[in-house]
Amino acid sequence: MPSDLSKKAITRADVARYAGVSTAVVSYTLNNGPKPVAFATAERVRNAVRVLGYRPNAAARALKRGSSDMIGLVVPDSSNPFFAELAQATEDAAEALGYALVVINGNDSDVVQHVNRLAGRQVDGIIVACDLRLVDIANLTASGIRLSLFNQLHPTEGTHAIGSDLFNGAKAGVFHLLQHGHTHIGFVGNTTPSDTRLRGWEDALREGGVAPGPRYPAGYSREGGYAAGQKLVASSDRPTALFVSTDMQAVGVLRALHERGVEVPREIAIVSLDGTPESEYSWPALTTLRQPVRQMAKDAVAHLLGHAEAADDHRLYPLELVVRQSCGCALP
Repeated sequence: MPSDLSKKAITRADVARYAGVSTAVVSYTLNNGPKPVAFATAERVRNAVRVLGYRPNAAARALKRGSSDMIGLVVPDSSNPFFAELAQATEDAAEALGYALVVINGNDSDVVQHVNRLAGRQVDGIIVACDLRLVDIANLTASGIRLSLFNQLHPTEGTHAIGSDLFNGAKAGVFHLLQHGHTHIGFVGNTTPSDTRLRGWEDALREGGVAPGPRYPAGYSREGGYAAGQKLVASSDRPTALFVSTDMQAVGVLRALHERGVEVPREIAIVSLDGTPESEYSWPALTTLRQPVRQMAKDAVAHLLGHAEAADDHRLYPLELVVRQSCGCALP
């Protein structure tokens, strides 16, 4: 490499001089158009790129094209196994279409700020897996930001929104316990009356003619499940089965039960919801309702990149019951 080029950043003009072509021909070669380039000429350009070590300025190219070949994903907590799986599935779906993924951890108070920051980087669309107020959704879409709302249980006018059918998933989990003879079934999770999983638990018990068991409030974390499990083992009204809102909470519950010598599933059967890899490797392995994360991520990416239906489309995906040892119903 010439010494004068080794001391500074290589530019498109340097590539053009080395290959003996115009900067426009370099652009046409590297971007596959819009004008055709003769094969031999294109080979000279590519050889110049290799020899000089040229790296296109992605930020400048994104600004010029109005596209960065990237999409954004905002999640509440990427250390949560469910959202870690979502991030991996979204990255795979984006990569299959030639796009990269930028993941940001957000929370309810700063989601709008994170979305605007991603939009400033010229991403081609943003998947938001955090809660957003309707007014914020309207303002963001009005500003031209292309969104797909993940974990959205209800249609949102003018915005693509998808989610899992948590209500019927919870019902299926409780019905499974009822079918195996349990009549005293507790609940661990968000005990706010409007919570979808709580309502599914209540409806299944009502339809089964069984009175609701005890409710144990818990945050969506292992720590939350552990605290709920401690309350359960200290209670005189101990259920024979539990529906737990997430796998991560269920792992915390399992620890609390193990510490007090409560045997699962012999003394308490457990069904959880999410279907994360963590559920398969807990002990005992958790019977769970699996969310179709990969399909949902693929569909959300397809929408953002213009391969889906109308912008205001909404879809709820069914969950799959995966039977393992924690409910005492699995095959040996």
